[in-house]
Amino acid sequence: MSAGLPWDGEVDVAIVGGGACGIMTALRAAERDDLVIAVFEKSTREGCNAAISSGSLGAGGTRFQRAVGIDDSPQRYADDILRASGDEEWRPVVEALCAVAPALVEWVADSGYPIELGTDMPRAGMSVPRLHTDVGRQGGGRLMRHLHGLLDQRPGVVFVDEAPVVGLVSEPDRSAAGCRVVGVEVAQNGAVQRIRATHVVLASDGFAAHSALTEEHLAHLGQPFYGGVATSTGDALAWATGLGAQLRNMGAGLRSGLVVVDRGTRVSPALPFNGAVLVNTAGERFVDEESKGYSGMAGVLQQQPGERAAMIWDDTAMAATRESEMMRETLASGGVRDLATPEELASALSLDVEATGRALTPMPGRRQLMAPYHLAWVTHGLLTTQGGLVIDPAGHVLDSHAAPIAGLYAGGGTACGLAGPTSDGYLSGNGLLSALGMGWIIGTSLGS
Repeated sequence: MSAGLPWDGEVDVAIVGGGACGIMTALRAAERDDLVIAVFEKSTREGCNAAISSGSLGAGGTRFQRAVGIDDSPQRYADDILRASGDEEWRPVVEALCAVAPALVEWVADSGYPIELGTDMPRAGMSVPRLHTDVGRQGGGRLMRHLHGLLDQRPGVVFVDEAPVVGLVSEPDRSAAGCRVVGVEVAQNGAVQRIRATHVVLASDGFAAHSALTEEHLAHLGQPFYGGVATSTGDALAWATGLGAQLRNMGAGLRSGLVVVDRGTRVSPALPFNGAVLVNTAGERFVDEESKGYSGMAGVLQQQPGERAAMIWDDTAMAATRESEMMRETLASGGVRDLATPEELASALSLDVEATGRALTPMPGRRQLMAPYHLAWVTHGLLTTQGGLVIDPAGHVLDSHAAPIAGLYAGGGTACGLAGPTSDGYLSGNGLLSALGMGWIIGTSLGS
């Protein structure tokens, strides 16, 4: 919409969305104390995808890694991501995010958040341990509460809840051939207000809860369990593309092949690295469990009979994983069966003992599972999307000529993610790296 109508308010920075990207943008921009910053959040009651994530922060080259003798770097991290995604075109953005990740993680730690390196959190595609997690493994909800608490202490920032942005306001840009974004339209208390802003940051979630968009772009995922938030409706994509912005990798999502059937919780991604095996309903071991990340594993499970399989592990694997938030929730939900003997396990799988033994035969170099056993039936789910707006390494939204749309930035679920063109390229931690990292980059630039 054009800027010809009167304004109801004015700020320096208007941030659309109060999730990880939006909050980090505001925190960093608020380092400049003469800025007036407004964060417009659709609904904190519905939450954000960061709050229901594991809260794991990926970074290469942190002091936490050095303290335990792990040699890592931002470049090595970027190379791991790009090896998984195959998306060399996105290298400049990936390298920019990986470059700021160590400073981001250490800043969060120095702000009073209890961080430790998850040396017990191996993940497919990661050449070294680099997931940083909260002590106690309470997950993304704890992280977001901490960041909100920090934001509450910043006098130049107002967080406006139950205030969904419903559109952008633009005007012709005299310095270029395109337009300039000069504000947002916000629905609040039954009315729409026009807020003028020098800079607008699109930091809302993706489109996984928008049925028409998922049918258009993600029909190949079938009918997965949806484990994201209801507010992921991708509204900002239409506003930005209406101004000439580009979209890319719209067929990619953050999937999970670890969703517990009839519970909606998840088992730990570390289980396969502690000997756990997957057996389908036909009694077949159908995949090398360590070869796929949890997003890529979703596609494998989708192809199995009944789109499900039994994840089987033992007490050794349970001891290594049970304190993660995901495992605690799954155990509390009753989604895990405890089976004392090979006979009980065979009965649970509807197999004979001999066939069960064959299914549990370890691959070369892996250990043999020992009774007692634990079993959870798992299926595939969709957590959020990975496709989105094309941005440059500074977070500017680009038009069809690869030129920045003046006044407009994007990050988090609104921007194209790090998985590449398919869901198989997603690595654990990519979501928060993309969201917090781009919030850090955009906010630091605005606040300097």
